[in-house]
Amino acid sequence: MQVLENVISDRGSKYAVSGGPCASAEEARAFVGRLCRRKKFAKATHNTWALLTEDGPVKNDDGESGAGMVILRMLERAELRNHVVVVTRWFGGKHLGGDRFRHVQDAVRIYLASR
Repeated sequence: MQVLENVISDRGSKYAVSGGPCASAEEARAFVGRLCRRKKFAKATHNTWALLTEDGPVKNDDGESGAGMVILRMLERAELRNHVVVVTRWFGGKHLGGDRFRHVQDAVRIYLASR
């Protein structure tokens, strides 16, 4: 499991990005569960994730509507299969509007560049 904390901060919201090998939706949920064993991540507002498997794409918005699809598209472009990427957000009190999608993209880019 690779975890990159505090990769983006905007209007009080903070983002982290994590990832690791994963072959199914069940494994992805277990990955997020392990991540949430860290107190900080358990208190996050959203742990959004996506995964490309042999059986097809899997995503979970965790309340951040549309964010899973953003991650999924980036994984498809990078041709990264059997690897879950989780973008975590701690809401800072101000709505970010469309900027939240840009931040999700930027977080995934940071993760992919760190591999």
